[in-house]
Amino acid sequence: MSSIRKAVIVITVITAAIMELIDTSIVNVALAQISGNLGATIEDASWVITAYAIANVIIIPMTGFLARFFGRKNYYFTSIIIFTIASYMCGQSGSLAMLVTWRFIQGIGGGALLSTSQSILYDTFDPPQRPMASALFGMGIVLGPTIGPTLGGLIVDNYAWPLIFDINIPIGIAAAFLTWTFIEQKPEERNIDKRSFQIDYIGIASLAVGVGALQYVLERGETDDWFQSSSIIWLSITAVVALGLFTYWELTTENPVVNLKILKNRNLAVSNILTFTCGFGLFASVFIFPVLVQRVLGYTPTEAGFGLVPGAIVAILVMPVIGKSMQSGVPPLLFVVMGFIFFILHGYTASQANPEAGSAFFFWPQIFRGLGTAMLTVPLINQAVSGLKPHELPYGIALTNMIRQLGGAFGIAVMNTFINRRMAIHRSDLVSNLRMDDPETVQRLQATSQALMAKGTDYLTAQNASLKILDLTVQKQSMLLSYLDGFLLISIFFLAVSPFLLFTSTKKIDTQTLRKVSEESH
Repeated sequence: MSSIRKAVIVITVITAAIMELIDTSIVNVALAQISGNLGATIEDASWVITAYAIANVIIIPMTGFLARFFGRKNYYFTSIIIFTIASYMCGQSGSLAMLVTWRFIQGIGGGALLSTSQSILYDTFDPPQRPMASALFGMGIVLGPTIGPTLGGLIVDNYAWPLIFDINIPIGIAAAFLTWTFIEQKPEERNIDKRSFQIDYIGIASLAVGVGALQYVLERGETDDWFQSSSIIWLSITAVVALGLFTYWELTTENPVVNLKILKNRNLAVSNILTFTCGFGLFASVFIFPVLVQRVLGYTPTEAGFGLVPGAIVAILVMPVIGKSMQSGVPPLLFVVMGFIFFILHGYTASQANPEAGSAFFFWPQIFRGLGTAMLTVPLINQAVSGLKPHELPYGIALTNMIRQLGGAFGIAVMNTFINRRMAIHRSDLVSNLRMDDPETVQRLQATSQALMAKGTDYLTAQNASLKILDLTVQKQSMLLSYLDGFLLISIFFLAVSPFLLFTSTKKIDTQTLRKVSEESH
């Protein structure tokens, strides 16, 4: 394959993956505008996020099977078309129901753009070059969720919300053209006999029901007050039963839709645990930061989005260096350990913020996040599939991407619940220190009342207003403390999972062995 063709394929698949990942977070900052425009509440509008996430997580683990059944190039090309058309229809939606429906369809199309992109990228490079391929793909994984809030903020502040979806159209058309022109069919794709396939209907149904129910519980649990809601209870039971059936069936059937037997590979199993942790840290930190700086520190959506940029730039610059280092024989475990350390530093340093913290304060926490993400993403992508046979690669890649997405969903759900609980605790603690026999409290209320009366407010109104202002101050402070606790929780989570590092492979990448594998697979 010529260098130019390789470069075009790399640009195509990474662009498609970034486009898919951008859409997981770009809507977050636009919910208020969408809800106002479509006459819905914020809670109802959040279904725009939930529908996409559910469809995404359902389809990702099935991409290996679907690529084999339809042919990888055909499946990838069709998924880009589905994603692009659904993006257009999202922008044209005149009701919330229509928007949620098309977002679900968009998520189905987008599911292939992650795993299949990675699979195509791996086939474009021989095994000795795959650490660099992992670095290139990792850049997309980091860039997508980071660009989403930044791009969404710019659009919300300056344009209308449909543009959030319309920007996918020219990118999707270009990606579809490049896919059809430059990505070749593998020999086994050219004459697929669909009659030879035994479709695993039970596996597909149990996976869709189980993962869909689990994703719903994670996305909507906090909004619906968790197990106080009968729908959350029943969907939790459904998730457990369906996923239990799915696991049993996939391990015993001869033609599974998802080959769970590859988890016997220790590298893949342990790497997926660490990948789940990486997803938790990446998505939870990207979720906390914009909300904190907008709700407490007064940032605009655009400023909040740009606050994430330093970490993304560092990650993009560092990833190729990590890929090259691994290619030359540096043990992946070294980078994974450093990635854990940087994520722990990110959570701890960010948790030290105060109400006066500006963008300069968050510069180093974001740098630590970028370094941690880079040093985890590249080695884990490579390690997860390094011991798999060529025909097992699509299944391993799909599982790894699903685990990362579930880690992110779990991280956001945990953060949502944790922050709300901590907010109530902090508020209670702060209020308990506000007593009318406390000189400082009385002095503050009197100073606020006098300032209001100096502007013409009568005494009684000034007294009531000063109490409300004090209450808002307490609310703001309790919010700040709860978000800072959330950052600290990220550090604690990484510390708790760190013992699994002992089970990862410490071997260097043997390029001679990889070349031999490459020759055999060809």
